[in-house]
Amino acid sequence: MNDKHQVHNLIILDESGSMDSIKEMIMQGFNEIVQTIKGIEQQFPEQEHFISMISFNGLGQKIIHLMDPASKLEIIDDTKYKPNASTPLYDAMGFACNKLRQLTEHVKDCNVLVTILTDGEENASKEYTGITIKKMVTELKLNRWTFTYIGADHDVEEFAGSIGISNFIKFEKNKSAISKLFNTERQCRIFYSEKIRNNENTSDDFYKTEDPSTGNIQE
Repeated sequence: MNDKHQVHNLIILDESGSMDSIKEMIMQGFNEIVQTIKGIEQQFPEQEHFISMISFNGLGQKIIHLMDPASKLEIIDDTKYKPNASTPLYDAMGFACNKLRQLTEHVKDCNVLVTILTDGEENASKEYTGITIKKMVTELKLNRWTFTYIGADHDVEEFAGSIGISNFIKFEKNKSAISKLFNTERQCRIFYSEKIRNNENTSDDFYKTEDPSTGNIQE
């Protein structure tokens, strides 16, 4: 019997046309996240990590991974990620979160970490609104779901707050900034798993500031 604590990593990735200029860096970043999660599984052997990845644009949502074991994941390339069209973010969040909620509702005491990465605000959803998404986020946070929002080219703090997300980080669309972003992601994911191990609250304070003198993330 497998009694490991399940951790589901859900990545909701903007595949709209404006992401094309940073496509290579985003694919590299995702592949680094995969390697990070594989390392976390080894560091926290009592945890079993899964990855789901949904990309989205005005042409619809695309399931790249769905509850796949981290240990079996391969890198993604430009055959799987082709930025195009508009940004129906609400529809993507509704689709991805409801799908994973249905698949995990029978799992006892699992954690879900949702990472949303986009370079623009919502502009094309048809099925969900900001109000319905905020309600969904608020409900899921009561059941060990953690939401993080990574954004560029818009007021990231204001938009994240409008849909009930307090964990946010803004990035500039250049190689140095994106590299720093994914380094922060790596360190914060380790702290997240430590919180799970210690049975601490994981809903808030996901992102922390980095101490330039030590390179460590701190409160």
